[in-house]
Amino acid sequence: MADAASEPNTGLKRLRDLLRKLYHGRSPAAVRFQLAVILVDLAIIAFFIASPVLQDEPAFLWLDYSIAALLAADIIARILASTDIVRWLRQPTVWVDIFILATLLLPTTFANLGFLRILRLWSLSRSGFLWRPFEEIGWREWRATGQAVINLLTFLFIITGFVYTFFFRAVGGLNGYIDALYFTVATVTTTGFGDIVLPGVWGKLTSIATMIIGISLFVRLAQSIFRPAKVHFPCPQCALQRHDPDAVHCKACGHILKIPDQGD
Repeated sequence: MADAASEPNTGLKRLRDLLRKLYHGRSPAAVRFQLAVILVDLAIIAFFIASPVLQDEPAFLWLDYSIAALLAADIIARILASTDIVRWLRQPTVWVDIFILATLLLPTTFANLGFLRILRLWSLSRSGFLWRPFEEIGWREWRATGQAVINLLTFLFIITGFVYTFFFRAVGGLNGYIDALYFTVATVTTTGFGDIVLPGVWGKLTSIATMIIGISLFVRLAQSIFRPAKVHFPCPQCALQRHDPDAVHCKACGHILKIPDQGD
């Protein structure tokens, strides 16, 4: 009886250990698993971007619920792989993923909030999971630039989805979505051709908010691209994230650093 009672706990422990190795490990098998998860996530994000165009397709709900099952499985697996579940649940990226799962499980109830699903791209980037396999092959210095690009893309597609949902849905289909994307890009870049103008007071307020946030993101992206190259290496003493590639001491606290040589 004692052995039978201990089997479920042993099985669960083995499962959690396996998931920790796959999600957080550095072995070749773990890196391959992480790359596979990233590819699936990118495919899901592509579906989120195309959702406004695909909503009238007969297979849309089937795809929607299938992706909900994948996302739910990923969330459960990450819970099991976590060493501190309470701390893990406090992370903003986790709440974003749970909200996205809710919009997938209740697509009719959250129809007007579906454009926020693209936040999955932001949560994937902020969690660090997206960059881990690339850091293993020596691409650590590209992380800051990559995060800036992802922040910009996330913003553009959120605004595009919002504009399409509340202003261009009557046009529908690919044409309406392209009009919404065109307006967003033209506004963010302050080109302002004027051939697509949002109607009413709320349309003008949307344009103002898009211009203010968008130009800030473009400045941030330019700074990330053109500023001197630094590597992502957390200081063990003060946790400063970015240092010069040849730094020996942390510039914030003076702690001795052991930054791996990127040429090795």
